[in-house]
Order: sequence, then C-alpha cells, then structure tokens
Amino acid sequence: MSIFFHEQLYRTSEIMAKIKDFSITICGAGALGANITENLARSGFTNLKVIDRDRIEERNLSTQPYYRSDVGAFKAKILANSLYRALGVNVDAQTKELTATNAAQLISSNSLVIDTFDNSIARKAVKDYCEKAHLSCLHVGLAGDYAEVIWNQEYRVPSPANDDVCDYPLARNLVTLAVAVACETIVTFVATGKQNNFTVTLADLAIQSYH
Repeated sequence: MSIFFHEQLYRTSEIMAKIKDFSITICGAGALGANITENLARSGFTNLKVIDRDRIEERNLSTQPYYRSDVGAFKAKILANSLYRALGVNVDAQTKELTATNAAQLISSNSLVIDTFDNSIARKAVKDYCEKAHLSCLHVGLAGDYAEVIWNQEYRVPSPANDDVCDYPLARNLVTLAVAVACETIVTFVATGKQNNFTVTLADLAIQSYH
C-alpha cells in the first residue's frame, strides 16, 4: 500500500502524479517553512529544496518539528534527515543565507518558490529574484494573530522595523492554520494553475480571500 494511500483517494491519481515531481523551493525552515515542507512531503511532493542558514534553538521546539536532541544543529539538515527517515524523500537542504547576490544560485530555476523568511531583507531578495526570473512565488507570513498567503504579484514586503526581534508572540495554532492554507493553495496551483490569495486571523478563525 502506498504511503500516500489516503491522499491519493482524496486528490485522484492524476493530481498525485503532478504533485510527485513538481519542483518546489522553500525559503526558510522555521515555524512556517519547516511545517510546510513536512506537510508537502507527507502529501506526496518529492522534489523539494529547503534553504535556511539557522540552527535549532530550544525556543523553536513548540512551533517547529524538531526535538531537544536537535538543538544546535542546522534546521535544513535536520528537516531533510527527518523526512528521509519518515518517507524516503530526499530533500535538498541548503544551509546558506539567501541574499540578493546568491538567489540565482540557490533557488532552482524551474521551481515554485515558497517564501517563509522572517526578515524583510531576505523576503525582498526572494521577491525581486522571482520577478526577474519569472518564477511563481508564494509568500507566507505571520504577525500577531494574523497570517497571509499571497502570491508575488500582490505581495508587499513588510517594514523591517520588527526584523530580528526574537521575543514576539506566536501561537502554534496560527502556525498550523497558516500552513494548512498555504499547502492547500500550493496543491491548487499545481493541479489547476490557479493562484489564490488568503488572509488568516486566529482570534475569529477567519480565512478570507485577499484581492
């Protein structure tokens, strides 16, 4: 029986075939990026690359799929190892900082790009490169009890005022809700080519289309 037996019953064999080899580059392996990568891999995606320079800290453990024994290790490497053990999926882990000067080398030229970075400089580098390279790019971000899932042409890079702030509030349920919306948006895009934009608010459990 296939690992993806239940997913295939829901999606159909045709969509699962599209999903299997579809190339996706995930920028960031934190609360959003790591959970999105795991969700995609467990949904049948096997052609995944993750870019993240950071190492795991204890404060990451409540919102990210890592263990206490992983603290101090590179997020991207641990995530790749975990998904290989769980599913046999080979995730291409890049433990480098993505910048405007190396974006072309790090981002796969034929991939869908998912931006989950937590700082405006990196987000702008991804946005600008994808515009220049004509790559589809989905930005997923969090702030307070708000999340957004927005394609590149509608996306605005947030102010860098709160960049590098470590003690921000973050509810695990908002993370998982945003991840679910993002991953369903990705599957819809792969299956139909349609690009849907959404906003999510935790306080009222509202998921709304963004125009």
